Amino acid sequence: MKVATGAGQQAVGSERMTAVILAGGLGRRMGRVDKGLQLLDGKPLVQWVLERLAPQADEVLLNANQNTERYETFGYPVIGDQIGGFAGPLAGLHAALTRATHPLVAAVPCDSPFLPTDLLARLRAAITLAGADVATARTFDQAQPVFCLCRRDLLPQLTAFLAAGGCQPTLWYQTLAAIEVAFDDQADAFRNINTEDDLTSLRRLSQ
Repeated sequence: MKVATGAGQQAVGSERMTAVILAGGLGRRMGRVDKGLQLLDGKPLVQWVLERLAPQADEVLLNANQNTERYETFGYPVIGDQIGGFAGPLAGLHAALTRATHPLVAAVPCDSPFLPTDLLARLRAAITLAGADVATARTFDQAQPVFCLCRRDLLPQLTAFLAAGGCQPTLWYQTLAAIEVAFDDQADAFRNINTEDDLTSLRRLSQ
């Protein structure tokens, strides 16, 4: 997979973008709670993500499979997985590709409250310059596959991949023209919250 620096490319590309926040998981590592609704400094994690992501996109969707009414209070359309069984981030992306009104569709997790404010611009620049199907983030030697931007017309390929039992984003990307975008300059922005301990640590840092 090719790696682009991403820096300095924000002005490249003009295709409109739909973004989806993936909050459809079961929060297994956090005691099976709805992770997106957990509070950090009095705000749900999904609200932190929305405040950084919404200004970057032309359309925003929330992917949630429980507590739908709570998510609707944030003011954006809420979409559930069309693939049953809490099948993971690709199921949420699949739902977004089905619903999106724009040719490029971005996905980010609900548990990364400090994501870069230029994330989508840099992914769009890379996908445009490379003529790629999908662009994903990378920080140093760490892939960040859930932070992605892909073309809406990949829906048939993703549907087939999921129907065949696939669920890992990295394995799906291997079937596509994919590019990674380096965000070494903002590695801390991709810090995510997987456990209650992670959330407690962030709460202490913010005090």
